[in-house]
Amino acid sequence: MAYRYGNREQLDFFPQAIEEYISKDDPVRAYDAFVEAVDLKKLGITLEPDKAGNSTYDPKAMLKLLIYGYSYGWRSSRKLERALHHNLSFIWLMGGLKPDHKTIAEFRRNNKPSLKATLKQCAYLCIKLDLIEGNTLFVDGTKIRANASIKNTWTKERSCEALQKIDQRIEEILSECAATDENEQNERPLVSMQEALHDKFVLKTKIQEILKELNETNKTSINTTDKECARMNSIQGSYAGYNVQAVIDKNTV
Repeated sequence: MAYRYGNREQLDFFPQAIEEYISKDDPVRAYDAFVEAVDLKKLGITLEPDKAGNSTYDPKAMLKLLIYGYSYGWRSSRKLERALHHNLSFIWLMGGLKPDHKTIAEFRRNNKPSLKATLKQCAYLCIKLDLIEGNTLFVDGTKIRANASIKNTWTKERSCEALQKIDQRIEEILSECAATDENEQNERPLVSMQEALHDKFVLKTKIQEILKELNETNKTSINTTDKECARMNSIQGSYAGYNVQAVIDKNTV
């Protein structure tokens, strides 16, 4: 059987107009027509074509890009940026515009409510046009214990409370050390108090690191043994674990 080989040197006639890049029945045209029919003002997106200053990308074009990208399951602004250079349907949809990933992310961040409302309308339209099936999905889940203790799960509240108690205890130990220096007949030896003070400083440093990570990651809690697990509440009580979920559609046997 003979093989078919590609030839990058083969001369070909590429359409001169972007309009000819895709066929007349390509699904991307439905997304384009949908956004063109949407009233952006009602969605809260202001159109200011005569606004002074640096030029910005057409809000309708940016909205088309995000909605069509979501139909591919692409949430990454970097993936959308690459598609604008390599995917003909995206190139056609944007009319050759190529915003970078930072611009795409900023538009999404500044128009979250409007984007949410548009996506809902778009989903209804796509179901009616048989572009998506709109299957019924069934979700079930179970909670699994992690190989970690719930005692090692830290929240911001617990961290702040622990730091307050540690600071109080450090003050107490320092006072005891000062008193011991003045009165060597104290029952507790100075060496043991210095060791206790060292332990408190080490614990304080660890909790401060936990609190810093909580603030940077915006997590509600962190388990120092297994950072992937979370606090689970069930009829068996509270424990560190995972919430495993499975989704099937109505056609799954």
